[in-house]
Amino acid sequence: MYITCLDLEGVLVPEIWIAFAEASGILELRRTTRDEPDYDKLMKYRLDILKEHGLGLKQIQDTIETIDPLPGAKDFLDKLRDLTQVIIMSDTFTQFAAPLMKKLGRPTLFCNSLEVGADGMITGYRMRTAQSKLSSVKALQSIGFDTIAAGDSYNDLAMIRASRAGFLFRCPDTIRKDNPDLEAYDTFDGLYEGIRKVVQAEGN
Repeated sequence: MYITCLDLEGVLVPEIWIAFAEASGILELRRTTRDEPDYDKLMKYRLDILKEHGLGLKQIQDTIETIDPLPGAKDFLDKLRDLTQVIIMSDTFTQFAAPLMKKLGRPTLFCNSLEVGADGMITGYRMRTAQSKLSSVKALQSIGFDTIAAGDSYNDLAMIRASRAGFLFRCPDTIRKDNPDLEAYDTFDGLYEGIRKVVQAEGN
């Protein structure tokens, strides 16, 4: 039995930090996991910038409320869930994700959490587990599931390569060029067909 594991930002919804960078005018916050493979380094960079500018959780949540899923994302998810079970694997945080999950029809989400002070400032973050996407895929495999994975960033590569089938989706040219053996898609229809072929080939 297959479970499809999808990244969230850049795949189903716009990048939250890029949206906030544009809303706040702090262009340094446009840096994402497409640019920086080291997630801890990236988050410390972000938190330092937020502290410098006196920005807290509420300001980011206000921006998130204005974000809609990428065109076609919800229809893709609905169609995909008729084919396989689906889990969203994201390095985002519970405090960010709720309005986005509502707009996507409340799919199952595995993500992390923020540490927030009484003043609303983000003081840190807690990863659900080390290498959370890869660990989750391996855990699903350990209880009898085959996984299919798709994502667009450096932090998706481990779960993609650990899965029975894995795909790049709307990823930067640098990642595509560095991973020429991985099938890459740029449309939801293309990704759906790639997943469908895997599922049907196995007779599931």
